[in-house]
Amino acid sequence: MDHFDVVIVGSGHGGAQAAIALRQAGHEDSILMVSRDRNPPYERPPLSKEYLGGEKPFEKILIRPEAFWADRNVTLRLGANANEVDPVKHTIALSDDTMVSYRKLIWAGGGDARRLGCPGAELAGIHTIRTRRDTDALMAELAAGAQRAVVIGAGYIGLEAAAVLRKMDRAVTVVEMQDRVLARVAGPEISEFYAAEHRKHGVDLRLETGVERIEGDGEKVTGVTLSTGETIACEIVIVGIGIVPAVGPLIAAGAAGSNGVDVDTFCRTSLDDIYAIGDCAAHPNPYADNAIIRLESVQNANDMASVAAKAIMGDKQDYDAVPWFWSNQYDLRLQTVGISNGYDQTVLRGDPAERKFSLVYLREGTVIALDCVNNTRDYAQGRKLVMGRAEVDPDLLADTEVPLKEMG
Repeated sequence: MDHFDVVIVGSGHGGAQAAIALRQAGHEDSILMVSRDRNPPYERPPLSKEYLGGEKPFEKILIRPEAFWADRNVTLRLGANANEVDPVKHTIALSDDTMVSYRKLIWAGGGDARRLGCPGAELAGIHTIRTRRDTDALMAELAAGAQRAVVIGAGYIGLEAAAVLRKMDRAVTVVEMQDRVLARVAGPEISEFYAAEHRKHGVDLRLETGVERIEGDGEKVTGVTLSTGETIACEIVIVGIGIVPAVGPLIAAGAAGSNGVDVDTFCRTSLDDIYAIGDCAAHPNPYADNAIIRLESVQNANDMASVAAKAIMGDKQDYDAVPWFWSNQYDLRLQTVGISNGYDQTVLRGDPAERKFSLVYLREGTVIALDCVNNTRDYAQGRKLVMGRAEVDPDLLADTEVPLKEMG
């Protein structure tokens, strides 16, 4: 059995940053990164944006050049899943029928794209966008001539994919069960703006609509039947309805958690010497009133990785990073700072008609988050308001003549 001082499960942003942070902190012992993905660590956000659109080749979305890992003495074991964890023996059974032991384990397993559960969900032509393999399969169908797509889910992934496909002049229908797009991450004002933009670009947007079944010819998708009874013909279905945290082996080993795996402020699970970071880690977040939440973002993965690495090196620092997110759709860049959950007031700053504006979220008079559309200055300056829990008069927030940096 091979032994490593630190084993990292997962090669996304969190796993890669954990290895980088350990070496930067002076860790000199062995590090193993285990990943079911067969590619060296790469960025995930471009998969539904520049990579899907052919604007960036795979080499341009690598987190580090492939040689970087060997140069830092980080062993990569790709194409192997972590099937079982024994927290007493400190061992991990891998899908390649090998076993490794560890002193410390960092679980950065992320999540699996949530699948459809309706009839026809097994047909070819149904795609998710979570890995390079997913996106390559979708790109191959587009290259082969697929012209019509139904996108299920109007969150970031669904709308980003819809924007890319419209740039390719493909027919796109977006189906969303809720009454607005981006309902889980943004306020109604942002939702209305983005819905109008997608319709302006030719997207057929169906809100408050479910999927009854996927139609096919026995093998391949031919259409999607909606809850209204209408069938939309298509060759491609893209499913963007969230993820299922990939924490099965940890939960089976006794780790606490119901929505992912629970961690403390140092990213430690309830199991000795096991940390969890990124999309799968449910943590108390100071920017959400210390509610236990999961955050699916590059920021969260990277910052949790640094916290876990420091803790392993004996430098315990609470996780206290301000959340931020972004989404590129058409020529629009949406940048979000903070968490808007629980807001009781919004302030519109600027004019959406000019396609440059911000929406400020407040709770009991305190700025808790901003959504900034094509407005990087507000995003950068508003970050300080969120971090400082600033109380600002709404009329002042709405005055675009006054920079946000003067309001803290």
